[in-house]
Amino acid sequence: MRPLEGIRILDFSRVLAGPMATQMLAEMGAEVTKIERPGTGDESRSFEPRVPGGESAYFFAFNRAKRSLTLNLKSPKGQDLARRLAAASDVVVENFLPGEMERFGLGYDQLANLNPGLIYVSSTGFGQTGPYRDRPGYDTVFQALSGVMHLTGHADGPPAKAGVPIADLSSGLWIAIAILSGLVGKARHGKGCRVDLSMMDVQASLLALAAARLFALDEDVARAGTEHPGRVPSAAFECRDGGWLHISGSDQHWPGLCAALGLSDLAADRALDKNAERVVQRERVMAAMRAAILMHDRAPLAERLRAGGIPAGEVNTVREILSDPHMTARGVVGAFEHSSAGRFPALRTPVRFEGFDDPQIGCPPALGADTDRILSEELGLGVTEIETLKSEGVI
Repeated sequence: MRPLEGIRILDFSRVLAGPMATQMLAEMGAEVTKIERPGTGDESRSFEPRVPGGESAYFFAFNRAKRSLTLNLKSPKGQDLARRLAAASDVVVENFLPGEMERFGLGYDQLANLNPGLIYVSSTGFGQTGPYRDRPGYDTVFQALSGVMHLTGHADGPPAKAGVPIADLSSGLWIAIAILSGLVGKARHGKGCRVDLSMMDVQASLLALAAARLFALDEDVARAGTEHPGRVPSAAFECRDGGWLHISGSDQHWPGLCAALGLSDLAADRALDKNAERVVQRERVMAAMRAAILMHDRAPLAERLRAGGIPAGEVNTVREILSDPHMTARGVVGAFEHSSAGRFPALRTPVRFEGFDDPQIGCPPALGADTDRILSEELGLGVTEIETLKSEGVI
């Protein structure tokens, strides 16, 4: 048994953040019905990269373990079918611009009248209120506006985006948190709720440490590459063989680090025993460490530091970490069987349970694969009715 079995989620979201959230919940047992446009579906079905056979690996990454039902939400008949599905659901997730679901007759107030216990999550770029509420946006736009892009990159270089779509990914986590919180609240208090989740709000929440420096020191943090603004050493260092090694040490690690790198001059300076002074003398400490680490190959140095209890990690490529023996032992990479792509690798939903079954990697659905079955078995439509809806472009 998986923990979310019996929970029904009606998912109107597209592209990344919402689909990521509902995929996680689907693989933890929820029944997720993905509503897609007839003919084209979620626009991410056309995104690169493509696998042999033409399917989108992007779509595969965020839409596993779901059912797909095509529905034209601009059609009154499509809207009526969506309302009937929502009436029998625990959760609705949508990421349309503010007001669009209301124009479809599928807003929170409209659906809550049919289903008072409904958990309704609206994930938008800027939220349901505020002067920017009607702006569209994409992951990198939110990285830029939020300050995350300003903080990313090296001090002597331009701003940079994060290496992963962090605005979408972090928003997806918060959508899942909101859904689970709403379900717990409903179980405890017997009522549903609407959640207004803004991607910009989520990005601002990621600034907690940078904001702490602003609030405490009136310091507007600038780019610092891999260095930490309040800890020395904490940075990636180039090794003799061209590999990079990230070292992050606190006061208790400092003597051992100096010994491992032969930094006797720094070890002899007792003031440097405390991080506060190492921050003050950052340039001196970092220059000495860079020179010392360039004398070592990465793998043996990393092992020596870790053996001495010093936190150190190789800067891996994606290929390197996904084939790492620890990741292999943890089963981080699994697979699903797809009708056209065959056996295709997938990253597991990263939770492990005791007392419940672990999340199971599911297969992404073909567009509209479950439309006929859902309409007939769950809404009671006959074959003739379903064929009429198809001919009218409703499904």
